[in-house]
Amino acid sequence: MGLALAISVCLVVGSRLLNPGSSLKILELADVVFFAILTVVGIFASDGTRRWLETYAGEIANVTLFAVALGSILAGMPFTLQYAREQVDRKFWDTPVFKRTNYVITGVWGLAFLINAAVGAYGDLVLRDPENAWTGWIIQVLTIVGALRFTRRYPEAVRARARAEGAAPTGS
Repeated sequence: MGLALAISVCLVVGSRLLNPGSSLKILELADVVFFAILTVVGIFASDGTRRWLETYAGEIANVTLFAVALGSILAGMPFTLQYAREQVDRKFWDTPVFKRTNYVITGVWGLAFLINAAVGAYGDLVLRDPENAWTGWIIQVLTIVGALRFTRRYPEAVRARARAEGAAPTGS
């Protein structure tokens, strides 16, 4: 877990160095906090607890990511807004379409994380096979790829619909 914490800190610092002026993202902060907690627990936990964490770490991570996505929506700041604002002209940031687009995209990511937690739990608890390729990797990777593709395509579809309706470009 300490290695995961070190990597996550390096990624956050590297992102700031490569993109000066970019903001610290909710997901980056959640990653660092998550791995810091797991590192501390891993240091002080019993062998049985560490084995439990090793078995269910994927599910715990996905539930945490789902909670971050849902929490960001409930707080009125979908986590994708932070990324979108770095790619879209400031004049679009406060438009209802831009905000709605980011709520939808964040919701899709939240759903992907929830599905991955459920699929991983199915493999671990029902199949009793934490090493199952389908529940541990294949389905989960496909879910993330689907969320990535949706993130790329949905704003384009929203812009196309806005153009077809004669509205101004949304910039999302």
